[in-house]
Amino acid sequence: MQVLQVSNVLLNVPSESKEDAIARVGNKLVENGYVAAPYVEGMLLREQSMTTYIGNQVAIPHSMPEYVQYIQQSGIVVAQYPDGVDFGGGNVAKLVIGIAGRGEEHMEVLSQIATVCMEEENVEKLVRAQTVEEVMAVLGGTL
Repeated sequence: MQVLQVSNVLLNVPSESKEDAIARVGNKLVENGYVAAPYVEGMLLREQSMTTYIGNQVAIPHSMPEYVQYIQQSGIVVAQYPDGVDFGGGNVAKLVIGIAGRGEEHMEVLSQIATVCMEEENVEKLVRAQTVEEVMAVLGGTL
């Protein structure tokens, strides 16, 4: 399952609100054919109900269950924010990873990202990456 493509990596994105960051990764999922537009609305609703910040400078926005019908194929978008995005409660995400997983793939993708991002060393590499290839080297092997 190759869900991470070169075209899904956004480097050096200027700091913005968490809603704008979620919309950015969501719209990239739409643009690259992973989801239909309503999925982004579900991502924003999910964030309102429960934060998708998982710690270690990482947020993994995804949609509410009733929006999974808009997923066309599994995919992820990685947005790197060197200056961070405020996810509230003192939580600042330097990586915002939007995901859309079809069926059972959803939990598989989530767990693979969480496993990689549990290691501070991996997160630091992703936050400091200057090229898409560097991001792919850290995440591409598992995704």
